Amino acid sequence: MEFTLLWAALTGVGLLWVGTRIWPDGLPNRPADGLIGAAAGGLLLGRLAAMILQGTNPILHPGDILIVRGGVHTGIATLGAIAIYLWSVKGQTRYLDASAAAALLGLAGWHAGCVWRGACLGTAADLPWAWSIPESSVTRHPVEIYAAIGLGIATLIVARLPHRLWLRGGVALASASAVRLATEPLRLTLTGGPVVWYLAGLVIGIALAVVGSRISPQASPDAT
Repeated sequence: MEFTLLWAALTGVGLLWVGTRIWPDGLPNRPADGLIGAAAGGLLLGRLAAMILQGTNPILHPGDILIVRGGVHTGIATLGAIAIYLWSVKGQTRYLDASAAAALLGLAGWHAGCVWRGACLGTAADLPWAWSIPESSVTRHPVEIYAAIGLGIATLIVARLPHRLWLRGGVALASASAVRLATEPLRLTLTGGPVVWYLAGLVIGIALAVVGSRISPQASPDAT
């Protein structure tokens, strides 16, 4: 793993840990451990899926697994992280809602970590805040910074929501999907990005949030 990628990952992990300290209500013991483990497991599954879809056998090319720049399947990574986290908390879905704000903050940190990787820029733009890569006169959208800001705003919104089953988790999923959908056209990609997955996340997140909004607030964040 290259060091710039490591610093970006540490930025996400660091903000994830900060989130569990700022919003600890309803979280299990040692909450950051479970969330970080789930994120790492999801990233691994997403990377393996991307390799297989690209025609690369992970068993024959184990070294390529660490080349995260080669692609990570967003949908598989997300589903894998959720499944691993649910397994770690013995299937208690209330922990998904309790950890939603911290997870969004960690995701914002990962996007902001583009500064370390030198990978913040997207399509060309003639805007006061656009900038260019070294030795280039073409200014571009700092699209990953846009995503980090959007996710940061979503974090604050989710953190202020009441503790209703599915509400925080649904809003977090919908918000993350919406941010990625809004910024995807500004990214440099040949395939257009996993838009279908983002649309699915948006629809599912909204549906969960609507269901959660109709459930009575929990008497306590620690209620079972």
